[in-house]
Amino acid sequence: MNLTGTAALVALIISTLLLIILLVVNLKVKKKKQVNWCFIAIITCLLICCVGQTLSIICPPTLHIEPIYFDYIVYIGTCFMPLAFFFFGLTFAQTKIKFKKKYLLLFIVPIISLLVLWTNDFHHLFYVKYGILNVDTVFGAYFPIHSLYTYILILISVYYLIHFSIKNSGFFSKQSLLLIIGTLIPLVVNIIGLFGIEMSIYITPISFTFTVLFYSLAILKFNFLNVSPIAIQTVVDRMSDGYLVLDVNNTIIDFNKTLSHWTNLSPTKLRGTDIFSLLETEKFFNIDTNLLQKNIEHAKSTDKTSSFDLSLPKKDKYFNVEISSINSKGSFLGILILFKDITQHIHDLKTISDNQETLMEKERLASLGQLIGGIAHNLKTPIMSISGAAEGLTDLITEYDSSIDDPDVTSQDHHDIAKDMSTWVSKIKTHTEYMSDVITAVKGQAVTLSNENDVNFTVNELLKRVNILMKHELKNAIIYLNVKMLTDENIIIDGDVNNLVQVINNMISNSIQAYQGKPEQNIDLIVEKVDTNLVISIKDYASGIPKKVKDKLFKEMVTTKGKNGTGLGLYMSYSTIKAHFNGDITVESEEGKGTTFRIILPI
Repeated sequence: MNLTGTAALVALIISTLLLIILLVVNLKVKKKKQVNWCFIAIITCLLICCVGQTLSIICPPTLHIEPIYFDYIVYIGTCFMPLAFFFFGLTFAQTKIKFKKKYLLLFIVPIISLLVLWTNDFHHLFYVKYGILNVDTVFGAYFPIHSLYTYILILISVYYLIHFSIKNSGFFSKQSLLLIIGTLIPLVVNIIGLFGIEMSIYITPISFTFTVLFYSLAILKFNFLNVSPIAIQTVVDRMSDGYLVLDVNNTIIDFNKTLSHWTNLSPTKLRGTDIFSLLETEKFFNIDTNLLQKNIEHAKSTDKTSSFDLSLPKKDKYFNVEISSINSKGSFLGILILFKDITQHIHDLKTISDNQETLMEKERLASLGQLIGGIAHNLKTPIMSISGAAEGLTDLITEYDSSIDDPDVTSQDHHDIAKDMSTWVSKIKTHTEYMSDVITAVKGQAVTLSNENDVNFTVNELLKRVNILMKHELKNAIIYLNVKMLTDENIIIDGDVNNLVQVINNMISNSIQAYQGKPEQNIDLIVEKVDTNLVISIKDYASGIPKKVKDKLFKEMVTTKGKNGTGLGLYMSYSTIKAHFNGDITVESEEGKGTTFRIILPI
């Protein structure tokens, strides 16, 4: 064995041992995926090649066997290795594939290649002349078919591997560089051979061993097989949100199809372009460059995400732009700009707002109807009393007028008539004062339906208005309102009395309706001071509120009245107490025993 043969043998033995180690390491990987098995198949095919080539050097001198017959073993690995590479690249790109019947067609050429080689002595279609050196070898008519098929499959697999690795982690990532170097080694070797430069046939499996070594480093060191580029890319391309990735120099290095579609810019126009230069020339999104620059600089100096809203009324598009830094092990790598499409959210908010305005208008009309009913009842009695007093005064005036010239009428009679007149006048005055209070209360409630008036008022004034406005409804339902004053009635409350009256009246109305028409029932209105708060409790003894309704009573517009309620009353009451009085509303209810609402107001 000459020096060249010895060097080749040593290289092949080292390659074989290396491949065995890599095979064992990869077989020990837990939860192997399809791509792992394909890589194991590549190692196995290369191992067959190296073992066959090693035997072709060692055995012929002692066993007197022609080296070409060891190629029969070598080509088992050689013919199926391109297939293993192809499925390796395919599964890496697609994460997981379903083996289809059409894939069986890929096995036809390798099988034919083996059959042609094994029967080469009869037709010499594979080798016309076999030699250890490529310059000594004369290939048969079939060999170009085998070679073309091999190169096509390997090039396709290499494209998948490099393309999707770069797409996933960047051209200059360690993972991608290892793939590129590993792929270039056998490619360069084969190109050199094609130009007729003298080369041993043993160099091919050795060069592919280096490929496997670099791939293994990418797998074991940088988790190459734990990424699924095409799956990830498919996901981000189908996202409703768009994104841009900038490098440290604010150059666009990645984006998804959504953003490309929004900007109407081609990938070649976007990729590799400075974001601020692009904004100046293309004016897409009409982003304020100063605002963008400020947020990018902020993101570079912190791990926190900054954001701002972007609206395009002409396109009916609205975005929330989030800017975050991309860091790895403390090193700043770039900037992620996420364009979150909130157009539907804005439309939904507008719809909710429109619907809420409609509901509020209905609630205003319902409240107005209640006010009118209260006015009709509260004014009817005093008006009738005033009318009666007027009739009484009319009779007294007539009696007094006729008594002026009557000699039988004494001065005492005149005093009696005057006293009766004074009594009727006093009654009229009382009724007119009551009517004035009713009008004041009603006017306040009517105004509060559309305006706000922040003043202050006493507890006594509050209860007086509640009593006036609820008197009619309570009387019709034959329900008794028991007012329990457990604190000073002159306590001053800041805010608009009409707002609070409306909230209390709404709760009293709910309690009345909770009795479902049952008369002779009680509602307690309790006013007390607890710590620094004034607590107004409205307590009924009706059927209570179901737990599933109580849990979301102030969070949504829910109702226990079915079609007869909107759920807006309590929802608005809670909002009013929170917004205008800085207070709170709580509820305690037990089904079958009753409900207590507590209005808590800081004083």
